[in-house]
Amino acid sequence: MKVKEVSQLTGVSVRTLHHYDDIGLLTPDDLTEACYRLYSDDNLATLQQILFFRALGFPLKKIKELLDSPSFDRQEVFEMQREMLMDKRKQLDSMIATIEKTIQQGKGGYTMTNEEKFKGFDFSKNPYEQEARERWGDKAVNASNKKAAKFGPELGEEMNRIYFKLASLRHLDPASVEAQAGIEEWYDFLNKMGNYSLEAFAGLGQMYVDDERFTKNIDQFGEGLAVFMREAMGVYAEQGK
Repeated sequence: MKVKEVSQLTGVSVRTLHHYDDIGLLTPDDLTEACYRLYSDDNLATLQQILFFRALGFPLKKIKELLDSPSFDRQEVFEMQREMLMDKRKQLDSMIATIEKTIQQGKGGYTMTNEEKFKGFDFSKNPYEQEARERWGDKAVNASNKKAAKFGPELGEEMNRIYFKLASLRHLDPASVEAQAGIEEWYDFLNKMGNYSLEAFAGLGQMYVDDERFTKNIDQFGEGLAVFMREAMGVYAEQGK
């Protein structure tokens, strides 16, 4: 199949398919005499696998590492993706049930308990934990997890509260008094779980923008929040030196 046909079949833009080829993620098995890309059935199976990974939030760099691994087994990976999607579905079903009850409560037809309000939110699994272990070591991550466990669900509630507060400030100057007061709350919150120096805090802010996973998750609270936090965290670190 030519690239335009693959695009029409899958919904993936021609530009994205070209990008996948350019970075070596999905290289067509053949070319026509006119140098048009030709995708084989095996290429389509790889593309399907890539799209499952993308739906699960994997960055392209990590997907390429997995597909290039000498131990890569397509069938095993499909089975792993199925399990991950089923887990995600269970959590989404639970969150949908929670928001339905929330809507009913808003209409006066139901009264939720505090426990029901947060059913479906799961902060026990950190998708970046393995990367953190590789970067900072097992000892630091284990210590952070131990601290986080002491707070339970309240940790997620506090984190979301700060995110929403920062999102409401993101149109201000990152160096403003209001923005710096908000970002100080974030600094204090992070240090409940770990031990962040000002330099590490600024570096983390940069990661919020450099790593598309962080950007995507943070910007759910407000478009541009990740960039705002990076700038505010950089100012806070500089002023604190």
